[in-house]
Amino acid sequence: MSAREQENRYQKRSHSSIKESSSSKPGQKKSRTSFFLTFTILFIIWLILSGRFDLFHIGLGIIACTIVTLFSGDLLFTSPQIKELALLWPRFILYIPWLLYQVFLANLQVMYLVFHPRMLELLDPKIIEFKSRLKSDMSRVTLANSITLTPGTITVFVSVYGDFHVHVISPRFAESLPGEMETRVAKVFGE
Repeated sequence: MSAREQENRYQKRSHSSIKESSSSKPGQKKSRTSFFLTFTILFIIWLILSGRFDLFHIGLGIIACTIVTLFSGDLLFTSPQIKELALLWPRFILYIPWLLYQVFLANLQVMYLVFHPRMLELLDPKIIEFKSRLKSDMSRVTLANSITLTPGTITVFVSVYGDFHVHVISPRFAESLPGEMETRVAKVFGE
């Protein structure tokens, strides 16, 4: 095949790929929805954190949020079922007060350990392992972050298969894992 024929073939391929990419695909609707949702969330956060509502700061917010959304808009909403997010947020918001209550209780337990006269005898740090029944990456990440937010426990490792390694400062903290927290996270994500 001559160089001329190869060049013609290359041009035909590139023209057909341009036509394919310019046609509307189902994925484009998802990316537009994902872009819009990401931009909206970022812009609301910008408005809250900046505290300035003049034209200059709103303009800066629009520019900054657009740039961040262009570079990382597909990171926040990776699921193809974006409509399910409408159901997820109310359940997640209901999960937050329960999590804050668990953080408060764990703080009391850590405080008890710290002020106990036999603290060194009560402390027995170890890494525990358990297998989670959670299926999606987002639910596993939520469980891992919830465990880490709770004083006395730190998620060290999470595998794609749902294996968790958690550092606990006392066997008392290991008793509740995975337990009710995993059940509530599963309920939030509909698993």
